[in-house]
Amino acid sequence: MAKQPMLKFVQIDRAMPEKRAADDRKEDFDEIYSEFAAEKAAEQASRCSQCGVPYCQSHCPLHNNIPDWLRLTAIGRLEEAYQTSQATNTFPEICGRICPQDRLCEGNCVIEQSGHGTVTIGTIEKYITDTAWDKGWVQPVAPNAERSESVGIIGGGPGGLAAADMLRRAGIQVTVYDRYDRAGGLLMYGIPGFKLEKDIVQRRNDLLADGGVEFELNCDVDAAKFADIRAKHDAIVIATGVYKSRDLNMPGSGLPGIERAIDFLTASNRKSFGDTVEEFDNGRLNAEGKKVVVIGGGDTAMDCVRTSIRQGATSVKCLYRRDRANMPGSQRETQNAEEEGVVFEWLSAPKGFTGDEKVSGVMVQKMRLGQPDASGRQAPEVIEGADYVEDADLVIKALGFEPEDLPALFGQPDLPVTRWGTIKAAFQTGETEMEGVYAIGDIVRGASLVVWAIRDGRDCAEAIIDRLNVKASIAAE
Repeated sequence: MAKQPMLKFVQIDRAMPEKRAADDRKEDFDEIYSEFAAEKAAEQASRCSQCGVPYCQSHCPLHNNIPDWLRLTAIGRLEEAYQTSQATNTFPEICGRICPQDRLCEGNCVIEQSGHGTVTIGTIEKYITDTAWDKGWVQPVAPNAERSESVGIIGGGPGGLAAADMLRRAGIQVTVYDRYDRAGGLLMYGIPGFKLEKDIVQRRNDLLADGGVEFELNCDVDAAKFADIRAKHDAIVIATGVYKSRDLNMPGSGLPGIERAIDFLTASNRKSFGDTVEEFDNGRLNAEGKKVVVIGGGDTAMDCVRTSIRQGATSVKCLYRRDRANMPGSQRETQNAEEEGVVFEWLSAPKGFTGDEKVSGVMVQKMRLGQPDASGRQAPEVIEGADYVEDADLVIKALGFEPEDLPALFGQPDLPVTRWGTIKAAFQTGETEMEGVYAIGDIVRGASLVVWAIRDGRDCAEAIIDRLNVKASIAAE
């Protein structure tokens, strides 16, 4: 009988790739985890229990065939593992790096519940696709036949690029319109290199271009441009994401030295490309030599504190109004930040800012968690008399993002929006009430995960292909 290649979680402990020492990694913006060796990837994949109901798969927004490609990795059939992974995920090597696996696939791993430690799904996913790139298995789209129909995609983030890939596979002509000089959206300009090195994103952009996707960059879409795009294409997809930062309305909030997270991170990423960034060079969006306070507890806040460390801040503190257990950001990222020297001030919220011509401190009020509400959520309550001032030369607001006013920006008052300002569209297809206009990703969901944007882009592309097929059939009758 052949030796069982799986279910080795009892004999083999969970292991992650080696992580660079904190003192070493905080000196640069390179990724902090090394690559699995082939033997180690196979060993860790063999820990999968191949359970009858794969909760890892059902809790993945893309419903990736995780047990299948883990088994293929364990028995050394890596090219098939890549093909299985790529079948449901347009960017597996990106998801392997930045997905919050602890809240999705790995967090629902069956063997984790039994105390054996989850399978390291994300790192194996990354290993499979990085190997595929190295071996030349990743090739540009080559549709069986070209079609005359075209689709315009407004926004070159993960959702828009996923839709572009799927549409090109069907032979449809695709143009991506993006406001930046490089496609990728937050993958390129929001997420720091130590989580996602930018050549990983750029090679995907290049692959799409090699497969026939056209890019119109540095393109600000206003009313005239929107009308032009709509007239030019058989369908359009709005995939702009949400870039309007939530703000603070409190004493001193307008002082210089209080900056938006998106501006800070974009400036840092631009510098990594070698761009000239005046706001960085003049010190405004540069943490070097400064006491930095970041307000927020999500993944963007984690990106800001860890970027500040690498820029040479003298101290970095993160204020969050709830406790560690209730923060929305990744626990793994929080641990990495603490290792690198970030101090977290839990149950702390700003009430104002000090300073004359420039911010000099944050007025902090201490909080406690009150009684749980009907949903079990504990609301923070102010502890009277426990206020203090946290010194700061640079304050970064990482409070989340909201949608821009797209009906006004695009000159389309009939574009349907929700009371939150997101576009009202069918979740399954992305179709809006405007003929031939679709919307996907964060501009529909609100600020969410990259993996959900990819799912939306793929689903929307499938719906557009179906619609164009129906139209083509009717025209042929």
